Amino acid sequence: MAENRLLDVVDVHQSYGEERVLEGISFEMDRQDVKVLVGPSGSGKSTMLRCINRLTDIDEGEIALDGESIYDMNQNDLRRQVGMVFQDFNLFAHLTALENVTLGLKRVRDMSEPDAVEKAARQLESVGLREQANSYPAELSGGQKQRVGIARALAMDPKLMLFDEPTSALDPELIGEVLEVMRDLAEEGMTMLVVTHEMGFARQAATDVLFLEDGELVEQGPPDQLFEAPEQDRTRDFLGRLTSLHGDQ
Repeated sequence: MAENRLLDVVDVHQSYGEERVLEGISFEMDRQDVKVLVGPSGSGKSTMLRCINRLTDIDEGEIALDGESIYDMNQNDLRRQVGMVFQDFNLFAHLTALENVTLGLKRVRDMSEPDAVEKAARQLESVGLREQANSYPAELSGGQKQRVGIARALAMDPKLMLFDEPTSALDPELIGEVLEVMRDLAEEGMTMLVVTHEMGFARQAATDVLFLEDGELVEQGPPDQLFEAPEQDRTRDFLGRLTSLHGDQ
């Protein structure tokens, strides 16, 4: 394995009963890569993310983080190393923004209350939410909720961040504030695997775009290649429609 390699996904198959969801997916990520997964609904994008952090088990293949199989890690160790941001926020409604971020620090990283609060406060400030630290999710906008979700994941100091359509539940005017945080993370060198329909983000921030369809990896490459000169007609058709629908800003 290359010294800079962080993630290896090798011939991964996954199914729900008789329904095949992933069929032989293979790709790798080096540190500081930003890879964007695109594809039609049901193509296996979100399932791929869930397999990487073991929310869903694979049927065949191998997934390794830093050269170690994720199935040889205990769950807490994996949660420390792989952060995930969900499309529906997944915040605890009865906890403040600060408490949502401190929870994992105390339970997974075994930090003391004062240390967890200090770290959580810094992380909320880093995503522009210092003033909302004591607000409950019901008092936050969708964009603010998602930024709390990002802060919660980042507070664990992960090696890899997974984003599962982080802007799909947001009103159009709130999407930009979440994408700005994600672009900043990319510029800071965070390794990120992102499922999104935001083609502007893919063009600006991605090192590679991976096009999935029917559980198979149809094509992958740098954004300019896939948007301007894809090898597969299916890639060209899909990205063309996606750019027309969601814009290219």
